[in-house]
Amino acid sequence: MKITGNIYKREVADGTHRLLLFILIFFHPFILLLAQPVSYTRQDSLCVVELLTKGAKASANEPLTIFYAKQLMNRPYVAHTLEIKDREEHLAINLQSLDCTTFVETVCALALTASHGSKSWDDYLSWLRKLRYDNGKIDGYKSRNHYFSQWIQSGAKQGLVREVVPATNISVPMKLSLTYMSEHPQSYPLLKQNMEERRLIAEMEKRASGATVRYIPKERVGESKAVLSDIKDGDIIAITTNKKGLDIAHVGFAVWGEDGKLHLLNASSIRGKVVLEPMTLYQYLQKHPTHTGIRVIRPLL
Repeated sequence: MKITGNIYKREVADGTHRLLLFILIFFHPFILLLAQPVSYTRQDSLCVVELLTKGAKASANEPLTIFYAKQLMNRPYVAHTLEIKDREEHLAINLQSLDCTTFVETVCALALTASHGSKSWDDYLSWLRKLRYDNGKIDGYKSRNHYFSQWIQSGAKQGLVREVVPATNISVPMKLSLTYMSEHPQSYPLLKQNMEERRLIAEMEKRASGATVRYIPKERVGESKAVLSDIKDGDIIAITTNKKGLDIAHVGFAVWGEDGKLHLLNASSIRGKVVLEPMTLYQYLQKHPTHTGIRVIRPLL
């Protein structure tokens, strides 16, 4: 009986170990997800769930990105909402105030969640993390997609977005040379006094540089819908710049107006809130000497 009892105990122990191993393997990604720090308010989480519920009833005639962008109209613009000094890098959610990038990320995360048939807060967090961080993984400050070209590259690798490459007759090439952050550390609280973070950012910039992309010069952005037919309502408009070390100066969503021209739905620093620009995108670009044109990115919903 003693031997039998020992065999029984060993079998139970082996079974328990196998069960624990299965749990660790199967649920490991979810355990890591829960372990990663997230900052938000109850108002943010309630707002996300409410918006996802509304999105489930949205008209199929309107792109989800436009639907959700309109839901955030008039939200206040606040710059650098993610630049928090002396804080471990974490997934920050703030739907009460937005800058141009967090506006685009928030809208895309909502649209991706809804398009996959979910109304879950946790699913929203997962999509937002995939959009904001290199390959969707948080690994310190350097892992955030600080440059929008990184954002595009990472999203494309994960099948979240694709760049709409314009025809060569209406576009010109641009070689990416990303150095702005390492050359202007005083503009980033974490980089001001942290030499190691500066080094890591410089290494990230080097990896993200070198590729050649194509953009539509701002002189051609006023063309008709027939000429710019590859651009659809709800595509992301990334405005290119001639500022040294930068790639993209501003982002928003494409909206074809009743005037037959492109307009920009964006979190505007000039207007201090999320708006659909009454002026055309062509007119908007002419008012900014450092803006050179646009790249077009399509969320894959």
